[in-house]
Amino acid sequence: MTRMEITADAPQGDRYDEILTPDALAFLAGLHDRFACRRALELQRRLERSVAVDNGRDLAFLSETTAIREDPRWRVAGPGPGLEDRRVEITGPTDRKMTINAMNSGAQVWLADHEDANTPTWTNMVEGQINLHDAIRGTISFTNAEGKVYSLGERTPTIVFRPRGWHLVEQHLVHEDADGHRHSASASLVDFGLYLFHNAHALVDSGRGPYFYLPKMQGRLEARLWNDVFSYAESELGLPYGTIRATMLIETLPAAFEMEEMLYELRDHCAGLNAGRWDYIFSVIKTYRDRGARFVLPDRSAITMTVPFMRAYTELLVSTCHRRGAQAIGGMSAFIPDRRDAEANARALAQVSADKRREAHDGFDGTWVAHPGLIDAARAEFDSVLEGRADQRHRLRDEVSVSPQDLLDVRIPGAQVTDGGVRQNVEVGLAYLDSWLRGIGAAAVHGLMEDVATAEISRTQLWQWIRHGVITAEGTRVTREHVSQVIDDVLAQAPRSGEDRWDDAAELLREVALAEELPAFLTVPVGARYLSERIPVAA
Repeated sequence: MTRMEITADAPQGDRYDEILTPDALAFLAGLHDRFACRRALELQRRLERSVAVDNGRDLAFLSETTAIREDPRWRVAGPGPGLEDRRVEITGPTDRKMTINAMNSGAQVWLADHEDANTPTWTNMVEGQINLHDAIRGTISFTNAEGKVYSLGERTPTIVFRPRGWHLVEQHLVHEDADGHRHSASASLVDFGLYLFHNAHALVDSGRGPYFYLPKMQGRLEARLWNDVFSYAESELGLPYGTIRATMLIETLPAAFEMEEMLYELRDHCAGLNAGRWDYIFSVIKTYRDRGARFVLPDRSAITMTVPFMRAYTELLVSTCHRRGAQAIGGMSAFIPDRRDAEANARALAQVSADKRREAHDGFDGTWVAHPGLIDAARAEFDSVLEGRADQRHRLRDEVSVSPQDLLDVRIPGAQVTDGGVRQNVEVGLAYLDSWLRGIGAAAVHGLMEDVATAEISRTQLWQWIRHGVITAEGTRVTREHVSQVIDDVLAQAPRSGEDRWDDAAELLREVALAEELPAFLTVPVGARYLSERIPVAA
């Protein structure tokens, strides 16, 4: 078989040649040669499942995999060296300053994010790889415009790297197949491949390992694909089988029905599962967007982790993980501290503590925070239940019983759609898109840390409320015209600067929230249109 070629179709910045080496590009070519077609097949399966649900078929536990679920003997590999204690994981993008801050945060783990907290500009993606390369070797430093120097402290967390999801492409890298056809490279394979190629051996030598978070997966066959990618990559790079460990995010509704099978497929490379709460809510809305009023969710603020369908999802995740020896990692609390407002800061800390207390008592082995100021509060809640243990995998939660109906019953008694909820979704959508288009993938809005997942909730809720003609608690019918007017009102009050992208944000929000058909992901049309740095082809 002729090996595909990977070529860069974008400007080359300082030190880019250290990442985009001929050997690294050849490794990416090998990944695409073996797995690009299977990736395309899995994306097609997603479309087929979506059509089936649209046509009235409900999601259910798989009858063909009953034997896997009922076999008590198999277990996952579990955490690798340096990943045993995951009480608090801090998440964030990989720009140079944020990398150093995360590495000095005091958390047990840093989720180094090339996905939802990171705008996937060519600059961000390549320079993020450079920053990770330097951080792993302890050579990273940064000097800001005022001359302040940032460097690493003595203790640093274990890095777990999150590549982009299977649905995304890296438009600045092009692969040419055996027939001469040129396609944008898979963002998943690019992010994973470059990180592993440059850092795997250095990580192993440091007493840790190459660890990954796998996002946006929808079922067992996607987990099998990742397992095969890992096995091939280990062989190519001379790593012992099972060196790579991954934690899968259960952040889509279809994946909730296959989480045990996903553990089975990835078992030799699997550390655990994570409850990706915000993307999960987005997926619930998107998956059942056209199935009637009973699937219409109320204001985002009413969709807490204690409502029945979210409790069912997280209880099932913990019990499934611990039965198979896997770690269960809790989700992101979006509250962030505010040192300028003592009262708001106290409220945020209290809400974070309550959220993490619930997770710890439910049996989760660790949790996520988005800000260093929340680490102590989160850790205290887990310390109180761990009592010196590294995790809670001994708690099997045999009393948990979750049915398909529990996962699909999204009723929240007493909750409503309000005028304030409509406006909040518009404000979050506009503010986040403005930030995202300026290259900042995690943005503080109204005291909450917003990323792509929460922006997805905002725009899909607007779309769903319009689709079903929802009338708010105040008596306002949610129509395209009404939401468009709210967009105009919020835009008129937006803080302006010479670098803002509010007008582009408004155009994009209208496109992804007011369209007749709901775009599957807002990042796909937005990225293709606004983030391209591809070199123009000469006439």
